[in-house]
Amino acid sequence: MQQFYLDLLIRIIGIGSASGLFYKDNTVYVVSDNSAYLYEYHISEKTLEKSILIAPKSGEALENIPKKLKQDFESVCAYKGCLYVFGSASTASRQNAIVYDLKSKKVTSTYDLAPLHAKMQQVAGIKAADYNIEGSAYDGKNWYFLQRGNGGSGINGLFTVKGDLFSGQYTIHFTPFTLPKIQDVEASFTDVILVDQKLYFLATVENTNSTYNDGEILGSFVGSINRETMVIDFTQKITDNHKFEGISLYKKDKKSIEFLLCEDNDTDALQSDIYKLSIPVK
Repeated sequence: MQQFYLDLLIRIIGIGSASGLFYKDNTVYVVSDNSAYLYEYHISEKTLEKSILIAPKSGEALENIPKKLKQDFESVCAYKGCLYVFGSASTASRQNAIVYDLKSKKVTSTYDLAPLHAKMQQVAGIKAADYNIEGSAYDGKNWYFLQRGNGGSGINGLFTVKGDLFSGQYTIHFTPFTLPKIQDVEASFTDVILVDQKLYFLATVENTNSTYNDGEILGSFVGSINRETMVIDFTQKITDNHKFEGISLYKKDKKSIEFLLCEDNDTDALQSDIYKLSIPVK
């Protein structure tokens, strides 16, 4: 067991069902799985800004979007001044990728990744009903996507997509993983971040076998994958009752690494808690 510290850092009023985040320059960028917005929270000023990621149809809500209509944004990663926001692809309407420029604060591109997700399902042998992408990372050459094994087949794994994600010129590799269990229910991946040569991940134990419906939360883990060997280095249970769905690097030194975590409360309440997790560097 590793020593760790988990503390509530920020409570943000105005964001519900936080599902992914990115931290930079004392600002937290948050996506929600039932919102059309990218949220930008300035920690020092305690102010919140919103930018529309994808315009809804006339008359449709921008927040607390009904489950059957939502884009289900589940992950966000950053590269060269842009944020890349991905839907879970758990249904046909959740396969969009959004590119957001941090300097101009505007969406520069929107992509339908249905062909990519169809190929990823084929490579991994995962049925569409069990397919659920909940984490993303990019190193300039390789994209990494976490498959959350909360469907009937229970397959957790990591997709490595090498090449140009948006032109169709890429190769796909899938590595399955077995995660710890609580009360005989296996954890399932919820987010990932690349730090040096390691992919740090979150995984939650949710008592459900559906990629669509939520279940009772039994706990959450943090862990890391060595991306050279594709072996899990460690897993550590960090909570009994929180459903952590987003992770971002906060601080790092020779002795410890600190992350910000966001929690999906699976309610309509427009309130999100951001936690700080500190673990030793090994």
